[in-house]
Amino acid sequence: MSSSPSSSAQAAREALGANLRDLRQRRDLSGREFARRAGWRSSSIVSEIELGRRTITTRHVELWCRLCAADPNEVRRLLAEQSAMARMWIPYADLNRGGLAAAQKSIRQLYEELAVAQSYQPKVIAGMAQTESYTRAALTGVLTEQRVDTTEPEADVEAAVAERMSRQKLLSRAGARWFFLIEEPVLWYRPYDWRLHREQLRHLLELRRRPNVFLGIIPVGADRRGAHPEEAFDITDGTLVTVELVSGYLSVTRPEEVALYRATWDRLWALAVTGPAAVALIRAALERLDRHTGV
Repeated sequence: MSSSPSSSAQAAREALGANLRDLRQRRDLSGREFARRAGWRSSSIVSEIELGRRTITTRHVELWCRLCAADPNEVRRLLAEQSAMARMWIPYADLNRGGLAAAQKSIRQLYEELAVAQSYQPKVIAGMAQTESYTRAALTGVLTEQRVDTTEPEADVEAAVAERMSRQKLLSRAGARWFFLIEEPVLWYRPYDWRLHREQLRHLLELRRRPNVFLGIIPVGADRRGAHPEEAFDITDGTLVTVELVSGYLSVTRPEEVALYRATWDRLWALAVTGPAAVALIRAALERLDRHTGV
């Protein structure tokens, strides 16, 4: 992708702000007069919202619509736009507000209903392809890295692990296909104990045997010709893209942006090896791990 995915959320905020500005200007209201009617001391608040420099809430949209006498259709359109914008970006502080287990359960329905899941990972094993031990280690790290506020951290991690493992049963759901695409270095990266990593690599060998699971690995030596590694992303049914960033969770639904991710997926998948060639890369990583650990 040519720009940071977080720019999608900012672009959506700026687009909504521009629509609010257009609504105000069509009613011949200056920023100063609008601020006076809103009961604000400064018109700078108006410009900050309309330029997308402030979070635009439902209350803001309702205020613009009321003061500018928007018709019902326009009110519905602007509120729908604000709702979509709000769902696009979720800081981890909000996502994890109810704990790790609640965050895991919040996305369960998406997995229960999808038909095609495509997950690209350049650094870690995708959640749906993780062993229980790998998941436990990963979520324990999330607890610290994302500063999850919970009174019982160990219990929360275990509940979240149980939810993730339960969700993995959906890999056998009829009518669903699961594509996992990873960069070869993911097979080498060892963020946890070597025994755990070996178990995870062996799990990948078993996972790829499932009839509706497809594993692709992009070799280090692939002739990429400009197809650089990208940030991790998931595509659901070709209409929703989700990206986990350092500070939050991004959801992209605008067709033109989703199309960019779909094109990127196609370029990356074309570089991947599957079947016996993928198995060979995993076995090579296992042999390398065993040599380094003296097993």
